[in-house]
Amino acid sequence: MNITQIKYVLGIAGSSSMREAASKLYVSQPALSASIRELEEELGILIFERTNKGISLTVEGREFVEYAKKAMGQYEILEDRYLSKDSGKEHFSVSTQHFNFSIKAFTEVIKNIDPEQFNFSIHETKTREVLEDVKTLKSEVGIVSFSGAYEKVMKKLFKDYQLEFVPLMIRETYAYVWKNHKFAKRKKISLEELSDYPCVSFDQTDDSNIYLTEEAMADYDFKKMIKSDDRATSMELIAKLNGYSIGSGMLSGEEAILDGLVSIKLKEEDPLTIGYITRKGSKMSVYGEAFIEEILKYKEI
Repeated sequence: MNITQIKYVLGIAGSSSMREAASKLYVSQPALSASIRELEEELGILIFERTNKGISLTVEGREFVEYAKKAMGQYEILEDRYLSKDSGKEHFSVSTQHFNFSIKAFTEVIKNIDPEQFNFSIHETKTREVLEDVKTLKSEVGIVSFSGAYEKVMKKLFKDYQLEFVPLMIRETYAYVWKNHKFAKRKKISLEELSDYPCVSFDQTDDSNIYLTEEAMADYDFKKMIKSDDRATSMELIAKLNGYSIGSGMLSGEEAILDGLVSIKLKEEDPLTIGYITRKGSKMSVYGEAFIEEILKYKEI
């Protein structure tokens, strides 16, 4: 097994056909098929099921792909730091749930230190990926949150992933609506009053457990629900469908006006604890230390 074969497996898994995968990977279809068959014979498993309708992952194949993604992520880190043409540049990466303060802290690090050459990354992503990114050192720091109902489970995950969690704040629960919504001027509202409108929630479909949600009221039975994994799409849905989303109330004041959103305190209570994670025993870069210094400015607890 080699890194090229791992790339091929991931390429096929992300494509609708062998032909499409071969085109994306810049390899002939026969060569691609031969390489995958060699890998399957070496591993003693069938990764892809082939039918006249195309290809699909087997149960063993899905498990292999999960491990392959992690291996590929580690290889890309090594390649980026030591083999690429950018190896002489400064590197720093952050992974975060959808919180504006983490993006603001990231930009402040760049403005304040202003390195001559750099290759920085910020990944606004799913909860599981934030944990995985910090665990594998793809990112030095991660920003996560959890509600009180799932605190014990999340703390166990931090321990299992060898992560240290530092709480920054506890936030009450708010609904976000568009500025021209009929409820936009309300100071407080209940989910029952919003039930005729769709709730737009961040899609965590890669996660099988509800405790990995980054939003409060995860176990509430919403009458109308739309899942979205893109911030701009979510904003569009909220604006055009008079929808709403659930959040921590941090999009308020000037930011809410700029984004077109208004935050309204929910009568239902499900406070979120928000904080940052680092890998236990890892040495922070100057950029990691600067980022933590910035996000500590938001610390309330």
